[in-house]
Formats: sequence, structure tokens, C-alpha cells
Amino acid sequence: MKMKCILCTLGALVMCTAPVFAQAANKQEKSEFNPHWFMQVQAGASYTLGEGPFGKLVSPAAALSAGYQFSPVWGLRFGLSGWQSKGAWVSPQTTYQYKYLQGNVEATLDLANLFGRFNPRRTVNPFLFAGVGLNGAFDNDEANALNDSGYRLGNIWSGSKVFVAGRLGLGVNFRLSDCVLLGVEVNANMLSDKYNSKKAGNLDWQFNALGGFTFRFGKNHKKARTAAVVPAPAPTPAPEPAPAPVEEKPAVKETPAPAPAAVAKRPAELRENIFFRIGSSQIRTTEEAKVGALVEYLKANPEANVEILGYADAATGSHAVNLKISKLRAESVAAALKKAGIAASRISAEGRGDTAQPFPGVEKNRVSICIAK
Repeated sequence: MKMKCILCTLGALVMCTAPVFAQAANKQEKSEFNPHWFMQVQAGASYTLGEGPFGKLVSPAAALSAGYQFSPVWGLRFGLSGWQSKGAWVSPQTTYQYKYLQGNVEATLDLANLFGRFNPRRTVNPFLFAGVGLNGAFDNDEANALNDSGYRLGNIWSGSKVFVAGRLGLGVNFRLSDCVLLGVEVNANMLSDKYNSKKAGNLDWQFNALGGFTFRFGKNHKKARTAAVVPAPAPTPAPEPAPAPVEEKPAVKETPAPAPAAVAKRPAELRENIFFRIGSSQIRTTEEAKVGALVEYLKANPEANVEILGYADAATGSHAVNLKISKLRAESVAAALKKAGIAASRISAEGRGDTAQPFPGVEKNRVSICIAK
């Protein structure tokens, strides 16, 4: 029953914050993400699941953490937490306490940036995290005294003991300034059945509710680069035919000059913009008709070639990642043309990353621009 109450509380926290970051995601920002280090100082309460009353199993807790935010969505946090845990014996009703320190490593997931756009001035930022820890428990004298008095706990330990912990949790950060956040979080730690010295045949659960401050070393954003709009290349004008020479004839036998030779009409160029999903180089079903139009044009005009320029939007990912995905998008279209029977010698493919943005906005710059002429 206690476990259900805790899980319901965690779910309510996420649902309360979801409308806030969904609304903020619609605002347009002229900033881009800046990777940065951060430090956290937290304090609160710890609760070890047991048979005793809830209030008697609550004890103080604290944590000191540091981490690195790699992208608007993903980060890595490592730190040290601990203070005191408690256990309970039912008959006679009694509680005992012991100390612990736990080192943690965990990945963090920013929910606001995952489901919306990166917004460095967003006030409320919910996040999830999951990872592993190494728990060092010690000072278990009270449990040993209870066990020695005839109440066999089953998993009693003395001195110090090390346990591996799996952990997950969620929290919310409230922006106070570009470099300071106020945050609250709750986490659950899954430990060996021996942790609270009692034998129950299942995992021991420890929960923490913490509040504190996060200090960023540097801002999380920088001024967005001005997107250079790539103009469509102008079509090469067809050469004007030279006038046919006029042959002089004797006045007696005047013959009309021959008509100029007919010049073959150059076909107009074909331009197709093939759009992609975020982070993908796979051609969508809705874009396959554009590839078909290119194939038809190239087969109808054997002298024509096609140039494919791949792009990525500057609002998502690093420059290196965007350059790679833009190349994959260009190569994906080139591969589709080759599969349809177009010779590789007639195709050029190039990825231009996010240094230029052919279109306004974000989604339309996840594109391969194809120019056949």
C-alpha cells in the first residue's frame, strides 16, 4: 500500500508539470544550446520501506552532485548521498537506525526539451533520471543489540557492508537565473534484502525526497548563428545560335540563303525538396513521389545530371552530428536514384550540415535539395 502511494505521488508530479513545459515549447527562441558543467547541493528526508509507522522510519538525507549536460535532452550526473536509514521490528514495536554513504552515477533526461523546443528561459523543467549506486552502510549497533537480545533479524551484519543499488527518480527544476536553479526531486533505491538486517526474501527499498540548488558553470545557451539562406542556382541560359553564313551568288542566278539549323531546346531544370524527420535519413513514404519525379526527369533527359545537397536544422544536435546526418540524407536520396537505374556518374551528393539554413523555421531545414539539369 505504501509503495502504491509513493508511485501515485511521482506520477502526479509529472502530470502537473507537463502542461507548463508544453506551453513554453511553442515560444520561438533565438538561442541555441551550450553544453555545460553543473553542481548540485541538496538536503531532505529518507524513508526505508518497513513494517513500522511511516513517521518513525523517516530520517535525514543529503546529497552533493556534479554533472555535465551534453545536449538539451541528455545529461550525466554523479555524486555522493547519504546520512541515516532506519529499520523496524514489529513485536515489540521498536525502530533502529544505521548510517550510510552512497556514490551514484546516472543519466538524466530533460522532459521539457524532449517533448518541446529548447527554451533557455523556461521557468519549469521536469526531468527523469536512472542509474546505479554503491551503498556503504555502517554503524549498525542498534540492530545488533536487538538481534543479541533474542529477536533474530535473519540478515544481521556488523561493522560495515557494501551494497549495489539500482536507482531511478524524477524531479523539477525552477529557473531563478541563467546559472542558478531551485530543484526538488524524489528517487527510489533498490538494495539487497540484507540492507535493513531483516530477512524478507525481497529487495529493500529506500526513498529520498530532496530539495536544493543547482549551479551552472556557464550559461546553458548562446546566441544562435545567423542562418545563411542559400539561393536557388540560376539556370544556365541556352547559347544563342550563330547566324548561318550567307553565300554570295551571281546576280543572274539568285538563290535564297539556306534557313538556319534548328537548335535543340534545352529542358528546364527540375528542383525537388525532400524533407526528413528529426534525426533521420530515411526517405518517408510521403516524399517518395519526389524521388520518382527525379527518376522520370533523368531518364527522359539522358544528358542531365542531378546535384543533391543535404542539410540539418541548427536547433537540434551538435555541428558534428548535424554534418553527419546531412551527408546521410544526401546519400539516401542518391542511393534511391541509383536503385531506380540512374548511373552514379550522373549524381553528386554533398552534406552541408547546419552552417546554412535554406528555409526559415526548423522542420524544413531537415532536407535534401535536389537540382536536376
